[in-house]
Amino acid sequence: MRHFLDFEKPIAELEAKIDELRQMSEPGGLNIAEEVGRLSAKVERELRATYARLTPWQKTQVARHPDRPKAKDYVAGLITEFTPLAGDRAFADDAAIVGGIGRFRGRAVAVLGTEKGTDTESRVAHNFGMSRPEGYRKARRLMELAGRFNLPILSFVDTSGAFPGIDAEARGQAEAIARSIDACLAAPVPLVATIVGEGGSGGAIALAAGDAVLMLEHSIYSVISPEGCAAILWKDQAQAALAAEALKLTAEDLRRLRLIDRIIAEPLGGAHRSPEAAVTAVGEAIALALAPLGELDGTALRTRRREKFLAIGNAASA
Repeated sequence: MRHFLDFEKPIAELEAKIDELRQMSEPGGLNIAEEVGRLSAKVERELRATYARLTPWQKTQVARHPDRPKAKDYVAGLITEFTPLAGDRAFADDAAIVGGIGRFRGRAVAVLGTEKGTDTESRVAHNFGMSRPEGYRKARRLMELAGRFNLPILSFVDTSGAFPGIDAEARGQAEAIARSIDACLAAPVPLVATIVGEGGSGGAIALAAGDAVLMLEHSIYSVISPEGCAAILWKDQAQAALAAEALKLTAEDLRRLRLIDRIIAEPLGGAHRSPEAAVTAVGEAIALALAPLGELDGTALRTRRREKFLAIGNAASA
């Protein structure tokens, strides 16, 4: 069953009519192919018009769509011979961050991703993509492993942020995130990060401080969620739409501010309407980003990466 967002109501009504007509056109029913074709064309026009003018808050809703491809979908679609690796070798394994080694188009790589899950059971198992310290320590361990064996790192980010629980804070959440960011910046191998859904706060940056930061067209990337921002500034989460506008969290805003390197176009109507096409598009973008990075040695990569992030916010770089 397809999930429709609030602003997609006209599209939902049209598709409901199409489904109803198709049921009528079964053997013995009426031949209404022409009407179905007309309505299908109208759906496409409505999708193009709607998705061409999405507000930042609407993009936030699309980024959180339950049918949007998750990190595991990108791993399954792009990585062959994938072998998952678990644990931080200190406390536990954190299912909110998945990782391992495999091959991307024949080339051995290390893979990391924040995984939200796809149904109630898997979302609870993956803690809705919100990692505890052991998740970030696992990520750091795998990045260091990648550096040791000269494996490019691919990360897929989709998290509302790090887990804010007392137990996470007690085990050093901030320190774990900081060390994971440091591992990104220190990696002597190419690191290509892709924001595939939500990129929330330090929990996202911990896996996204890469040589190339890619972002799907309708994803978001921000220091705080719109609801969290609204609760702090206006003491009212109902102001989330206003906060989303102010946060400049869309791919277009972030590319203009030079906080990301490339926007990946999504299928018409968002990645959730055609997950396989979205996975393919991400794979093409990663391949393009990796190609020039393979020509640089570890010292050049680290220097280039350091300069890139130091330049962020510098008026001279604008």
